[in-house]
Amino acid sequence: MKKIHVLFVCLGNICRSPAAEAVFNNIVKRKKLTDKFFVDSAGTAGHHEGEEADPRTVEHSRKRGFEVTSISRPFLSAVDFEKFDYVVAMDNANYDDLIEFDSRKKFVKKVYKIAQFCTTMTVKEVPDPYYGGPDSFELMLNILEDACQGLFEKISTDHRL
Repeated sequence: MKKIHVLFVCLGNICRSPAAEAVFNNIVKRKKLTDKFFVDSAGTAGHHEGEEADPRTVEHSRKRGFEVTSISRPFLSAVDFEKFDYVVAMDNANYDDLIEFDSRKKFVKKVYKIAQFCTTMTVKEVPDPYYGGPDSFELMLNILEDACQGLFEKISTDHRL
């Protein structure tokens, strides 16, 4: 069976999308389904390419048991739209950028907003914590834990896991 490919996308790929990747991977690991998934993250802008995740993201994630290990990379529309089954934007601007990258509108059905999968929180997007303090990173993780669980449930239903 082909692996299910999930890509989380934010602006710089150093805070939100690496955290989402770690949270989602943790869910997949707990469900003993790591052999069925390939999970990655990317940024709509490449100005942090090759960098590790923001140390605050790593620290706050680790406190919750999530290991953030990704290295920042830009979203590559020519490759990523083909490779990934689910392309999940962290906020409305990232979503709009992804839709714009899909100039022929061939992959629109693969693009989602992470907040649409929240089941316990009512939010429209994951705010970028980069310029905020510790509370910003905790809020990011609260939203991602809720949304990633909802996304996992959708994928489980879609693929009858």
